[in-house]
Amino acid sequence: MVRICDHWVSYGLYAVQQKRDLLISTALEPVTGTNQGIKNTVDILAVIATVMGVATSIGLGVLQTNGGLNAVFNTPISIWVQLAIIGVVFIGYMASSISGLQKGIRILSNVNMYLALILLVFVFVTGPTVFILESFVLAISDYITNFVQYSLRLQPYAGGTWVMDWTIFYWAWAIAWSPFVGSFVARVSKGRTIREFIVGVLIIPPVISCFWIAVFGGSALYFDLNKGTTIAEAVDTDLTVALFLMLEQLPLTTIASILGIVLIVIFLITSGDTATFIMASMTDKGTMNPHNRLKVIWGVLIAAIASVLLFSGGLEALQTASLISALPFTVVMLLLIVSFFKMIRHEVIPITKRDVRRHKRIVEHIEKNENNTNK
Repeated sequence: MVRICDHWVSYGLYAVQQKRDLLISTALEPVTGTNQGIKNTVDILAVIATVMGVATSIGLGVLQTNGGLNAVFNTPISIWVQLAIIGVVFIGYMASSISGLQKGIRILSNVNMYLALILLVFVFVTGPTVFILESFVLAISDYITNFVQYSLRLQPYAGGTWVMDWTIFYWAWAIAWSPFVGSFVARVSKGRTIREFIVGVLIIPPVISCFWIAVFGGSALYFDLNKGTTIAEAVDTDLTVALFLMLEQLPLTTIASILGIVLIVIFLITSGDTATFIMASMTDKGTMNPHNRLKVIWGVLIAAIASVLLFSGGLEALQTASLISALPFTVVMLLLIVSFFKMIRHEVIPITKRDVRRHKRIVEHIEKNENNTNK
């Protein structure tokens, strides 16, 4: 099988199979060629999208962390508390990034996964389990049924800002993350087959994400519909406290809320450490082992941008920044799809022992039928 290692398959084929660098522009060479001006433009767009996407995530996570601290410890919701949280996150992700993939990043990622699993199982078991399962099945069905419709959904005649403020914002947010996520998956997935990549990156994580949303979102809906809570109203006022209002309806509220806060902070740190690692790689000619000096520079810039966005406009500023940075990179993503199909047509797929055995059985079956026909 063809070896693969990237969020975009073409990127992985270039980076590993052909032993090329981890630059986005390299994966586009089948479409754009090797013109240095075009390559530099693509890499600059990737850097801008990544910085703004990660800064947006850190900003949103800091807002939610501040909301959790307010719900559990009555910590005031203020810009100064949020800047202090950014400082803690900055120290955490810089220490992790400098220690490398096999130490800090790997350890924190594993801790993050286990804590998320514990919280997920706790809410699933102690919450409205049957309602959660029904919501999960219904949501999957609704997603499959309305995929095309929702993908092209806008409101030019009805008015309203929901689609613009949330649906389109989340599209842009995901696109802004794509250079960083693709590069990181490429870095850690070296040696995987296309089949392993599809299962491990494009199937299992989305299913887990859907179940996560069903557990937490389904629980909140259940409590509002059947227990008279006002979690939905709280979201309209301050969406950062919604998780903790939902956890108040479950046993061990304080412990679960503290676990939620810790989980959010570790999510921010693991996002920051991988982002600084990949940003340093992008600006160091795509090397897989970038210099620590570059990691520090990008780590400081990400924290500074998140701080400025929070200070200047909060949630609205974060959404705007993500939209602006993602728009030009959308074109690059579409070109990457074309690049992959052009590249895969010329990829040589080695024949495995299993293929030989299967072909041998087919030949034997054909020869047997021919002999029976001759008789």
